[in-house]
Amino acid sequence: MNVEIISPSETLFEGEASAVTVPSKKGAFTLLEHHAPIVAILEAGKVSLTEANGETKEFDIKGGFTENHDNQLTICVEL
Repeated sequence: MNVEIISPSETLFEGEASAVTVPSKKGAFTLLEHHAPIVAILEAGKVSLTEANGETKEFDIKGGFTENHDNQLTICVEL
């Protein structure tokens, strides 16, 4: 899936990922390829992603929101 992680001041990640885990207000959850459309509020924690090549990345966030539709995941975060 195509993933974009942005903050008000910079783009943290833009590219393909096979899995992304986010810390939502209702608990952490993982989004995979072709996940159902969803909008969620994020709380402080870690956003973890596995790139298409298998490498993993983590980002510490203070909060934000995420939107997923048509295999496009956008995560807006506060650092």
